[in-house]
Amino acid sequence: MAEIVRMPKMSDTMTEGVVVKWHKKVGDKVKSGELVAEVETDKATMEYESYHNGTVLYLGVEEGKSVAIDGILAIVGKEGEDYKALLETELAKSPAASKPAEEVKAAPAPKVEAPKPDPAPVAAPVAAPVASSSSDDRTKASPLAKRLATEKGIDLSMLKGSGDHGRIVKRDIEWFKPGTFVQTAAFAPNAVTSESYSEVAVSQMRKTIARRLSESKFTAPHFYLTMDIDMDALIAARESVNQVASVKISFNDFIVKAVASSLRQHPTVNSSWLDDRIRYNNHINIGVAVAVEDGLLVPVVRYADSKTLTQISTEVKGFSQKAKDKKLQPADWEGNTFTISNLGMFNIEEFTAIINPPDACILAVGGIKQVPVVKNGIVQPGNVMKVTLSCDHRVVDGVVGSKFLNTLKALLENPIVLLGQGNI
Repeated sequence: MAEIVRMPKMSDTMTEGVVVKWHKKVGDKVKSGELVAEVETDKATMEYESYHNGTVLYLGVEEGKSVAIDGILAIVGKEGEDYKALLETELAKSPAASKPAEEVKAAPAPKVEAPKPDPAPVAAPVAAPVASSSSDDRTKASPLAKRLATEKGIDLSMLKGSGDHGRIVKRDIEWFKPGTFVQTAAFAPNAVTSESYSEVAVSQMRKTIARRLSESKFTAPHFYLTMDIDMDALIAARESVNQVASVKISFNDFIVKAVASSLRQHPTVNSSWLDDRIRYNNHINIGVAVAVEDGLLVPVVRYADSKTLTQISTEVKGFSQKAKDKKLQPADWEGNTFTISNLGMFNIEEFTAIINPPDACILAVGGIKQVPVVKNGIVQPGNVMKVTLSCDHRVVDGVVGSKFLNTLKALLENPIVLLGQGNI
């Protein structure tokens, strides 16, 4: 008997999926466990395996098109079986269901009239030097440009203007150097001199980022706490650790470990607002924001306070590679209790981040910058990193957030504490 194959929910936030590629076509045999399609969710492109046995009778969507959760993905049944009654019944329930790829016809191209030929161009008169003729009135130049050219003795015929329609303007006169021909910005290679644009469809990931972060920004009352952290001791500690560690430990790995230890001391920060109750998490799962082509993914280092720096480094590197390869699975990005967003490696000194639901806080980490600092009454060079904690005021108050940051600062400025008890 023919059965409808429906679009599954492949992540907790998924509302629709895009069929990136079909691996089966109408008439193909399919067995349970075989790869049927690649589906782009809001987090990654995932492989959809069949739960049915039979023949593909119908494909519900073209490649590159989306299907809502529980929408018709395909119909599988016995070879030659009539599935149309089943399809009609389903379409009657949901008229917006897509037509099969085989039945979609291209719309006729609109009739376009041939453009009328432009009149033959007329040669423009050559402008005479400003100093010797008044014919420069025919030159495309602003009055101010003409006056400046007269004062400086510049021949306007030697210039190409960067204004509208090649008009010479003030900046062209200012940029001109005697004895040279100036090629202004308007005539530079690859310059765009007419209005144009391109548009691309919004990806499932970008749709989800827009929806979730808009909800977070406009429903959670954010406030921000910023602190400077002296990184001199940590820089030295990292150099020593990387001489003996089996993998290279990054500054971000130290930050993840220090944040996890701080959360253990300040459990209120490791919490979530659930409308009618607050959830205080006993476990510490830290989401680490990873940039990919279409947006941002937040894979989770689970039970981070119980892991060594080496384990954290290995996990984060693995997540980063899987994110780039679009191989992250739902289990990799679900369950965060706190999030870290680090833009320091992109030379960003300081920024604020939007809370990543369901977390109550997110830590924005800037780059390490060498600045003058005062130590023991003496001004000397030092390495400082700025961090900003975004807090949901419904859960975390200013004093609570401040105490958390002070603990984090103490750990990073005294890394010997982090390195104790076999934490490498």
